[in-house]
Amino acid sequence: MANVDGAWDCVVKTPLGDQQSVFTIASTGDSFSGEMVGAMGSLTAEEGKIDGNKLSWKMNLKVPMPMTLDCQATVDGDSITGAAGAGAFGSFPLSGTRKA
Repeated sequence: MANVDGAWDCVVKTPLGDQQSVFTIASTGDSFSGEMVGAMGSLTAEEGKIDGNKLSWKMNLKVPMPMTLDCQATVDGDSITGAAGAGAFGSFPLSGTRKA
């Protein structure tokens, strides 16, 4: 299992522009809890699952409109890449690096 714990400087590319945040992850076995904090507030990672170096989770967005994001990412050393799925709005690329 990959080391996913820690704080990650992340960017999600959305129609509203690049959304920068810090995603903090704490794993327990094959699950994790986390929080993504950025200019538009904070989002709690729910149903966080770990499968090797792959993560999946949901986040309930309130701003700019209520929706559930279905997210997945792959951790490779100090890099994280993936996507945040926003239903009918499509999928938005997510990338980041581990904070030192």
